Amino acid sequence: MTTSPDSLTRSKITVRTIREMKGQHVRIVSVTAYDYPTARLADEAGVDLILVGDSLGMVVLGYESTIPVTLSEMAHHLKAVLRAQPRALVVADLPFLSFQTSPEDAVRNSGRLMKRGAEAVKLEGGKRMLPQIEAILAADIPVLGHLGLTPQSVHQFGGYRVQGRDRAGADALRSDAIALERAGCFAVVLEGVPLEVGREITAALKIPTIGIGAGMHCDGQVLVLHDLIGLSFGKAARFVRRYAEAGDTIRNAISAFREDVRAGRYPSEEESYAAAPERPETKPCGS
Repeated sequence: MTTSPDSLTRSKITVRTIREMKGQHVRIVSVTAYDYPTARLADEAGVDLILVGDSLGMVVLGYESTIPVTLSEMAHHLKAVLRAQPRALVVADLPFLSFQTSPEDAVRNSGRLMKRGAEAVKLEGGKRMLPQIEAILAADIPVLGHLGLTPQSVHQFGGYRVQGRDRAGADALRSDAIALERAGCFAVVLEGVPLEVGREITAALKIPTIGIGAGMHCDGQVLVLHDLIGLSFGKAARFVRRYAEAGDTIRNAISAFREDVRAGRYPSEEESYAAAPERPETKPCGS
């Protein structure tokens, strides 16, 4: 029996749910979230997967890249997201150098995030990361793969560049994706690849692909929440569609508050507290 998208949002989303959505032809909807209010709003909107991404380094903490993000920072934001008790599957990113150094470090640090409530971890890289991925999976920790433009490799790439533009690059990505599927990843994020490559890899895999700048043929899509609501700064990537301008709304609200305070219009009498009425004096009996 095919599960409808509406029924999926009413029950707890699991790794198995995400994996089965491809066969059910239900597109996966994912956003990032880094705190309680955004996780709660995303979940109320019915997303399937909340990614506590290391992109928090840039959009929340003000770093220039994801590289400075620490495991402790990831765990802090993960706990905030989990306080929203989301129905969506909650996946936490393994930050830079928390897994690349050895399979043992990868398992240990994945375990730290799982003990704090993550339901899966995401890590960047293809075949080179197979020892780490296999070790994490052997510890019964679900893994979401990430291929293409992997932000932790920004310096190696020489910037945020689209990957797989030529045939050799596309074939390498396809080979990496198949290797991740065979290792046991439940899905793969494809970031910053041509739409033809996204389509080719999606067709080659039995597990879902979740695209971000990878075209319309992927099995699902993920966007950074702050990008899609207009709460990020700087030039947006080509693939970002803004569904709101929350930054303008917040800025205008604070400006209006400032003007009301300066002019003495805030707070009003209705927004202030009155003192308790004085009680009349009572005279002692017999006086």
